[in-house]
Parts: sequence; structure tokens; C-alpha cells
Amino acid sequence: MTHETIEHLRHLSVQDFATLGLDHLAYVRPMERDGALVFSIHAADGSPLSVLAERDTAFAAIRQNDMEPLSVH
Repeated sequence: MTHETIEHLRHLSVQDFATLGLDHLAYVRPMERDGALVFSIHAADGSPLSVLAERDTAFAAIRQNDMEPLSVH
């Protein structure tokens, strides 16, 4: 990280920080639904986007939408 980048991050507003990565990141979280393990996809701000039966499919769906998938355990 450059000094310029660090300085820019220090001056982010709360709203700017909350939307950081919103269009570029999505996370996958395992959850139980009707007794079965499924994988929910959420936007960077936590908004639910989808639920899929397989983790690999969830990651592929995120990548297909030009976003970077992250895993939450």
C-alpha cells in the first residue's frame, strides 16, 4: 500500500467505508435451511443476494458476475 492510498483511506466517510467493495466483493456463508446445508451469497454490505445448494456453485455465480468471492465461516 502506498502512502497516498493510506492517506485516502484515513479520510473515508462512514458511508464511503460502508460501501467499500460493494460492486466488487460478495461473500458466501454456509447456513442450514430445512435441515440441509446451503450457501447464502451476500453483497459486501451484508444484503442477501441468493441461496445455492453448493459452495462451488455459489463461488462460480459470484465470479460470473465479475465479483470476487469471499468465504465467511
